[in-house]
Amino acid sequence: MGTRNFLWDVAKKSFTGGIIGLTISDRCCSVVPVRGESMSPTFNPQRNSRIDDYVLVEKFCLTNYKFARGDVVVFCSPTHFGERHIKRIVGLPGEWIGTSQDVIKIPEGHCWVEGDNHASSFDSKAFGPIPLGLIQGRVTHVVWPPHRVGKING
Repeated sequence: MGTRNFLWDVAKKSFTGGIIGLTISDRCCSVVPVRGESMSPTFNPQRNSRIDDYVLVEKFCLTNYKFARGDVVVFCSPTHFGERHIKRIVGLPGEWIGTSQDVIKIPEGHCWVEGDNHASSFDSKAFGPIPLGLIQGRVTHVVWPPHRVGKING
């Protein structure tokens, strides 16, 4: 009887901890890996390294979609919804952006994002302005590897 009560207590506490963790990850902040070279040198500055940067993504900015030029954001790809990208906001709604072919006005409810490594970035130059609703959060800190831990400069 004692073992059964112990297992039930462990199951309840694990379930409760999981729900709390999921809520924090969904509403407050989460940690995500940065893959590839598109944001180098801000993230993954050593291109031949096998260690990816992991970043803290805060989600409080999503309540009113308050973003500024220079913010680094995580968003769902507008062309492949299952993919997530990390890029820097370089244009906000209503602003004009010069591309290699034209000058366009960013529509309301959208922003223009680009990678810091322009030669190796799949960004708004390829798919245009992204809806603010695709943004999942703002990157605030590098949390891994230990020698790179710190705040992101916007």
